[in-house]
Amino acid sequence: AGMKFVLQYVGCFFAFFSTGFLIISTWTDCWMVNADDSLEVSTKCRGLWWECVTNVFDGIQTCDEYDSIYAEHSVKLVLTRAMMITADILSGFGFLFLILGLDCVKFLPDEPLIKLRICLVSGVMLLLAGLPGITGSVWYAVDVYVERSSLLFHNVFLGIQYKFGWSCWLGMAGSLGCFLSGSLLTCCMYLFRETSSGRLHPAYPLRKGYSSAVTVVTNAHLPSSQTATSKMYAVDTRV
Repeated sequence: AGMKFVLQYVGCFFAFFSTGFLIISTWTDCWMVNADDSLEVSTKCRGLWWECVTNVFDGIQTCDEYDSIYAEHSVKLVLTRAMMITADILSGFGFLFLILGLDCVKFLPDEPLIKLRICLVSGVMLLLAGLPGITGSVWYAVDVYVERSSLLFHNVFLGIQYKFGWSCWLGMAGSLGCFLSGSLLTCCMYLFRETSSGRLHPAYPLRKGYSSAVTVVTNAHLPSSQTATSKMYAVDTRV
């Protein structure tokens, strides 16, 4: 039981931070950051929804939001948006299910097997959340790196060159955390399935044995004539 609690809390810890990292990564503006030399007087960051420029001297930040979601965007931007939003939704629901499945939460306290199944469902959802999260963030980062490397290889300078920023790193970290927490909840918690199912009806054999013992004790206190008469009456009743 102690090991089960530890697994639940460790899985909950990673699920909480992984979900937060994915949400922060999706809605922040530094998926790409300028990779120019130190002579630049501003830091330029591009996110999935807007682009921001921060002055390095006074710290003033100005942001330009991208065109409408229905406007034409690059395939990289559209697919990354879709995958990160999917990861946010799956990880969020997975974390909520995990909260309901914790033994310390007073939800279905007399149904340990159902709570265990809730934890397993949570683990599957977290694993599914990690797949689009890691795909979107790694693909975006690789695409940025390949684009920059090709420009450098062909000696092409467009004024601003980018590398992937901390928002992209958060997306990767959140996705890996979802894989870790999901693996703990599905693989390790599955080992406790037999234990929990055995605790569903523990009183049945005891109750059966107790009723048999009561019958024996009751018959022991009855005279033999009354016992025989009772047996004859029971036979006649069945007939």
